[in-house]
Amino acid sequence: MKEIDRDKQAIDFDDEIDLRELFFILVQGKRMVAYVTAFLVIIGIIYSLYLPNIYQSEALLAPVDESSSLIGEALSQYSGLAGLAGINLPTGETGSNSKKAIELMNSLNFFEKYIMPKIFLPDLMAVDSWDDEKNIIIYDDSIFQKDTNTWVRDFSYPQKLIPSAQESFEIFKNDNLSVLEDNKTKYVSLSIKHQSPVIAKEWVQIIFEEVNFFYRQKDKESSEKAVIFLNKQIADNSYSEIRQATASLLKKEIQKLTLVEANKDYVFEYVYPPSVMEEKIMPNRYIIVFLSLLLGVFLGVIVVIFRHYLFLSRKNEVEKIVS
Repeated sequence: MKEIDRDKQAIDFDDEIDLRELFFILVQGKRMVAYVTAFLVIIGIIYSLYLPNIYQSEALLAPVDESSSLIGEALSQYSGLAGLAGINLPTGETGSNSKKAIELMNSLNFFEKYIMPKIFLPDLMAVDSWDDEKNIIIYDDSIFQKDTNTWVRDFSYPQKLIPSAQESFEIFKNDNLSVLEDNKTKYVSLSIKHQSPVIAKEWVQIIFEEVNFFYRQKDKESSEKAVIFLNKQIADNSYSEIRQATASLLKKEIQKLTLVEANKDYVFEYVYPPSVMEEKIMPNRYIIVFLSLLLGVFLGVIVVIFRHYLFLSRKNEVEKIVS
């Protein structure tokens, strides 16, 4: 038992000697640590200043409650009659369109048909910087030349000279767009990041307007087809009960068409609209410089320790050769 205690004390003593030796090694190499740290901090400062400011414009959207609207009430009231006439009408469940709209906003098809035609593509694919004083975008001349309005970028298959919808959508979805739903409130946060806060706001507005337009147009076309069908049923059917039920359905479909035309905010309405933000959201230059400082100290310590033990190893080898 005493031998074990003595061995343990010897190990603890060796550890203490190693820690003290390590401390003196670092003290002797403090200049190297300082040089490495200073070098990486300077690199971090230059890198942080090179990064462009990114602004985020955000809107909070509330789903339009379809079940409390006249449309939803009419559809639920006459769904049984519609079944008798052989017509399937929407149930008017709360937020049924809003759930689909969230997925729609993240889809390539929606971007290609409704967003891409509304934006200036170089604002997505060829931005170099934003001049905040003049409020103009400066484009990368190696990608897009504004003077001649031509694309000049290098590309390889499957890319094309003018960026395709698929290529543009990947950039848009990964770098610019964010759509998040709060599971408790069901509010939807729609935000866009861009070097220009003005463009960020404009794109949020475009998405909001287009997603409402998409579902307004979709329901409008559905109701117009239903009106045509119901008018034909009234004209072709001689039974008074069926004609009466069909007429009631026709009245409600016409009422629905009126409400579709009247309600511009058909799926979502603003809780608060997007704004042109004055403060950037990224990069955080202080954090970049601080992380550069930590990395510099860490690498400096590693270099000093490695250099010291490498020197000792070579010294021992030389002594062995001489002896």
